[in-house]
Amino acid sequence: MRIGELAARTGVSIRSLRYYEEQGLLASTRSPSGQRHYTDDEVERVWFIQRLYTAGLSSRTIAELLPCVDSPSTDNSDAALARMAQEHARLAAHIRDLTRTQEALEALMETARAHRETLREPAHH
Repeated sequence: MRIGELAARTGVSIRSLRYYEEQGLLASTRSPSGQRHYTDDEVERVWFIQRLYTAGLSSRTIAELLPCVDSPSTDNSDAALARMAQEHARLAAHIRDLTRTQEALEALMETARAHRETLREPAHH
């Protein structure tokens, strides 16, 4: 199938599919005129890549995980699980940082509200 059909079947833009190929996440064969051609297997692969992106992984990390899919083995599986655990820990730390930032902003907002109350004009009699 050509790139437009793969895009239609997966719901992923042609631009994204080209990016996946540039990053080594997706492969195609080329026609004599240079058009990309994909097999039906690429539909599942694109969906898998999308799930990994949705999980917050970068294209570089996804490329590190793909050997587990392309050449299943205990070693590749162990390496993929270790890499996902690293990403999980990174995301957990980021969430903690965001939570602290959110709490600091909430405290600032409360201070600003309290200060705002002191600025109220006195009622006219």
